[in-house]
Amino acid sequence: MDKILGTLNGVDYTIGGTLLELSYLLAAILFVIGLKLLSHPETARRGNFYAGGGMVLAMLTTLLLHKNANGVGIQPANVWIILAAIGVGSAIGWIIARKIKMTAMPQLVSFYNATGGAASALVALLEFPNADMSNWGSVLVTLLGLIIGSVAFSGSMIAYGKLDGKVKDIRAGYMSFVNLALLVGTFGLAIFILLSGQTPAELNWAIYLLLFVSLLYGVLFVMPIGGADMPVVISLLNSFTGIAAAMAGFIYNNQAMILGGILVGAAGSILTLLMCKAMNRSLLNVIIGAFGGGGTAAAGAEGTMKEMTMSDASVLLAYSQNIVIIPGYGLAVAQAQHICHELDLLLADKGVNVRYAIHPVAGRMPGHMNVLLAEADVPYDKLVEMADINPDMPNTDVAIVIGANDVVNPAAINDPGSPIAGMPIIKAHEAKNIIVMKRGRGKGYAGIENSLFFDDKTRLLFGNAKDTLQTLVSEIKGL
Repeated sequence: MDKILGTLNGVDYTIGGTLLELSYLLAAILFVIGLKLLSHPETARRGNFYAGGGMVLAMLTTLLLHKNANGVGIQPANVWIILAAIGVGSAIGWIIARKIKMTAMPQLVSFYNATGGAASALVALLEFPNADMSNWGSVLVTLLGLIIGSVAFSGSMIAYGKLDGKVKDIRAGYMSFVNLALLVGTFGLAIFILLSGQTPAELNWAIYLLLFVSLLYGVLFVMPIGGADMPVVISLLNSFTGIAAAMAGFIYNNQAMILGGILVGAAGSILTLLMCKAMNRSLLNVIIGAFGGGGTAAAGAEGTMKEMTMSDASVLLAYSQNIVIIPGYGLAVAQAQHICHELDLLLADKGVNVRYAIHPVAGRMPGHMNVLLAEADVPYDKLVEMADINPDMPNTDVAIVIGANDVVNPAAINDPGSPIAGMPIIKAHEAKNIIVMKRGRGKGYAGIENSLFFDDKTRLLFGNAKDTLQTLVSEIKGL
């Protein structure tokens, strides 16, 4: 039967080919189910298994059933090489994931994202010599895969360096013009390759120049963007990686790669736009606005930061009825999520209603605070989104701000001239009392003073969040 059906125009119509396409369809369904389950913390772990199962299915059926236009499958020797590469990569990934600290999770996501972009760019680079230059569609997806994959790779590596404190921002005003020139040059070179009418061998110099320019653009594109915008940048680069993977799928006519890439690209794009909305800023403003580090003062950010003793803080918390904890990156840096959960359990035993207020862009990646607190076994129903918690803030006895700054800065709604003007915030300033835990008197990533810290209702506990919380727990136990 397979001999009768065979292949036509490069499409495998054999029974094996049909099974392969069906497996890709099933893999795509598993991707969609996994993506849906990832939208909630309680089902996220199961979602990972569904999506991972779909990827394993697609890889295995490709190895066993894929045939080229001549009806020839993957040679056994190559199968073993591929399996060995998958095994080595999986082992390395497993070790890294097991050893990585939660504080470094954003860096890990950026690094993994970079590897995805690099893989897609390499596919395009290796397949270009085989391209049919008369087939514009085929050449176009190859060039787009190279450009987008390269930008995702180099941009993600710079994002990794920034998150890890190894790369500093470049905020020169001319950077926007340099990036615009590079972007125009990148697509101009791609159009030249597409319309030149030359053979791939004759365009060898051009394709490597395109690779270099794309990598350079990825670097310079991320360099001016401030630390406060890193969650948006990571999400945007993640969507780039998905789009590049889809382009690689078109090159190989692989439905699983196309569908998987489209899902990642679409999900990353939607998340990027949602985070921009949460910050009340356009994506273009994020990219060229150089948000963060402006150094301007917020309106009303004057006066004295008033400290309080641990004993006073413990009494205030122990005899409150409603407490809202607002975590930020400082909580992650101090690895204080476990002792923070111990505090909320201790207060709950005393009849206090304790909840966590989660800002959409708190931390250094989307969902950073949710993952961090889930690691400490904080119940999911205690994690309340900003829009749901804000109406309850006037009835909150104490708002505890742990390592958060810009996401609770009243300047966003009180100062039209502030760099964060219009950004939705958690309204900690509306609580009856505010306790702020921070390492020092420094500013947040936006580089502006926080008027909340000078509020008459605010008292500060300076020091490492983990040590502060540990002392506070001991004080409350001693009451």
